[in-house]
Amino acid sequence: MSIQVQQLSRRFGDFVALDEVSLSVSRGELVALLGPSGCGKTTLLRIIAGLESADSGSVWLQGENATHTDVRERQIGFVFQNYALFETMTVADNISFGLRMRPRRQRPDAAAIKNKTQDLLDLVQLSEFGGRYPTQLSGGQRQRVALARALAIEPRVLLLDEPFGALDAKVRQDLRRWLRDLHRELDVATIFVTHDQEEALDVADRIVVMNRGRIEQVATPQQLLETPATPFVANFLDRAVA
Repeated sequence: MSIQVQQLSRRFGDFVALDEVSLSVSRGELVALLGPSGCGKTTLLRIIAGLESADSGSVWLQGENATHTDVRERQIGFVFQNYALFETMTVADNISFGLRMRPRRQRPDAAAIKNKTQDLLDLVQLSEFGGRYPTQLSGGQRQRVALARALAIEPRVLLLDEPFGALDAKVRQDLRRWLRDLHRELDVATIFVTHDQEEALDVADRIVVMNRGRIEQVATPQQLLETPATPFVANFLDRAVA
C-alpha cells in the first residue's frame, strides 16, 4: 500500500477528532474522504501529511513508517483549497519553488528545473502562462498551478484538501473531470477531502464516509449507493442524491 494509517486517534480537549481510524490506499488509487463538517476528514489528511500529529496510531508511506518523520521529509504533495500561491512570484516560479528549495546536493540544476517546470505547465494545460502572476489567472487556473507545484517534487502521495471548494459550480465540475483524467496518468496514491457528495461519487475510485471521528464505510461509489453499511450512510447519501 502507498498510504496506510493504523488506529489513528486525535483529541482536541474533549472533542474526539479521530477515534482509532485505519485506512489503506493503493498506488494509482483516488480516494475521497466524505462526511459532515467536524467528522475528522481534514484532521486525518493533515496527520498523513505531517502537518498535525496523532495522539496514537501510525502512518506508513510506501511501506515505511512515517509517523514521526518531519513534514519536509515525507515527500508529500499537498494542495490547499485557497491555492496558497506566492502572488509576487510568476506561475513558473511558484511551480518550481519546491525544487529550488531542496538542499544543494538534492537540487536539480537550473536547466533541469526549467524543463521540469515547462513539462508540468504542459501537463496542467497552462503552457503559455509561465510568465504570468497568480492574480492574472482565474480560480480554476490557479488551482491547476497549485496542483503542478505539488507534483513538481515528484511526491510519493498526493493530498488535496477540498481543492475545488472555492470555485463556482461550473468550474468545479470541469476541474474535477480534468483531475480524474489527469490522475490516470500520474499513477500516485491520492486522497482528497470534499464536502460535495456529487463530487466524491463522480471522481473517486473509493469513498471513505466519516462521522464523528470514525469511518462508517469504505466502498466504491456504486457499492455505497446500492448497499450503504449503516443507517448514517444511508441517510447521508439520501440527502446527497435527493
